[in-house]
Amino acid sequence: MKNKKLVCTLLASVMIVSTILTGCGNDSQGSATNGTETTPVADSGDAATELAVVVGPEPDTIDPALNSTVDGGTYIVHAFEGLMSLDENAQPIAGQAESYEVSEDGLTYTFHLRDGLKWSDGSDLTASDFVYSWNRAIAPETAADYEYMFDCIDGYTDGELNVVAEDDQTLVVQLVSATPYFLELCAFPAYAPVKQEVVEANPDGWTQDPATYIGNGPYRMTAWEHSSYILMEKNPNYWNADAVVSDTIRFMLMEDDSAQLAAYETGDVIMIDSVPTDEIPVLESRSDYHVIGQLGTYYISFNTQDEIMSNPLVRKALTLAIDRTYIVEEIAQAGQEEAGAFVPTGLSDADPTQEFRTVGGNYYDPYDYEGNLELAKEALAEAGYPDGEGLPTLEYIYNESSGNQMIAEALQNMWAQIGVNVELSSQEWATFVNTRKEGDYQIARNAWLGDYNDPISFLDMWVTDGGNNDAQWSNAEYDQLIADVKASSDATERMEKMHQAENLIFNEWILSPIYFYTDIYMINDNVEGFYASKLGFKYFMYASVAE
Repeated sequence: MKNKKLVCTLLASVMIVSTILTGCGNDSQGSATNGTETTPVADSGDAATELAVVVGPEPDTIDPALNSTVDGGTYIVHAFEGLMSLDENAQPIAGQAESYEVSEDGLTYTFHLRDGLKWSDGSDLTASDFVYSWNRAIAPETAADYEYMFDCIDGYTDGELNVVAEDDQTLVVQLVSATPYFLELCAFPAYAPVKQEVVEANPDGWTQDPATYIGNGPYRMTAWEHSSYILMEKNPNYWNADAVVSDTIRFMLMEDDSAQLAAYETGDVIMIDSVPTDEIPVLESRSDYHVIGQLGTYYISFNTQDEIMSNPLVRKALTLAIDRTYIVEEIAQAGQEEAGAFVPTGLSDADPTQEFRTVGGNYYDPYDYEGNLELAKEALAEAGYPDGEGLPTLEYIYNESSGNQMIAEALQNMWAQIGVNVELSSQEWATFVNTRKEGDYQIARNAWLGDYNDPISFLDMWVTDGGNNDAQWSNAEYDQLIADVKASSDATERMEKMHQAENLIFNEWILSPIYFYTDIYMINDNVEGFYASKLGFKYFMYASVAE
């Protein structure tokens, strides 16, 4: 998932994720635990309570099917809920589905919805709503970035998913192959249900009006003052409303990290999801400053369809001319790890005792700047631009933040060392996301957080015409490898083909990894019940401020 933040990567010490299993369809996973047993329950008290927090700026979209950003996802998980939800360890737990069964071959999931499920407007929610919503997500007219996330379901290639509502409370899903992360997909925002009559009455504007932003989650939107705040109040029609703590959440929409810190220090907000990079040395000793592991990579996108950037050797030269240690130690300053590949640390390989990254290794030495610099000069000369001669000035775009700007300026200086002149251009977040998506750029700041605990979450985005393929890249061999991965239930085969796919990314140098993420945020020491996921989302539905 696209990430707005500068500083957030995965520390080398983060545990190897052990949820990538080959036995997804075994009887041991026959049914989910009851949500009332796995979801926190707290007494919200009699007095009305409100949390004021910052998780990002004005979102580009908060449509579950269309959103592809982490901040947008946080808003969505408070207003919507899928068949499954995620706990504080990013493990799937019962959501709208009270239980499920999996066939012995792992291909058929039967979900049993809870009794009396309601939309936030009080109308009934049924299994048919999931059938509609999932098929809407893959419909060409929806143009969802994440439509490929449904390709594990039978019928995807035909444009109609093999998802059947046997009755109002029973949903049967047929998969193409056993998918070890399917329950995690069922907790992902793109898999959340939306109300058909509301969406179809105003396809382009239903999310903009609190009166029509009808969800099924713990909160409902009551106001959206654009570029100022989104206000959500507790949804009395949510099945587990008694567990929801604060009466309202005011999501302040702020892009400037200095302004965020100022609002936090004055007590106007109790949590911020970004801090100015130059303040980190002062803040890092405080108890309300937090750095946690995160499955993600901060990287640079190259537009492979641009006249100049279509040359793989130019892309290779720019990739190798970066001093990653300087960026990590002097700019980011939060324990980030220099990246020598795209898939980050923290994901296991076929042997769960081995990391995917350890098995795959690096595609260049991320610590050897001097050696890489010489290789960069050689690549640029081979591309026909010795010492940058004849190469026109290039443009690097980034979304506004002090950290992104500092990295952009550092890159500009590093690329000048091989004779490449680069102009810098910043854009506000929503504009920036669409500029990249539309391929209206040469070089762009980018970042990706895993959507679930499997390396494929970092690799399937690069298929031809993929909704998150900002590089505008196309490679038939790559497409076939990803298709083979998704058709296989064999862990060894899947991992081997994913390593081959990553090899192709660096055969053509379609992107330039900078570092693996950690996640930085500040939250008042008196806040209880809040948790942050290593997938990037922040959860406030069980949070309160202790007196």
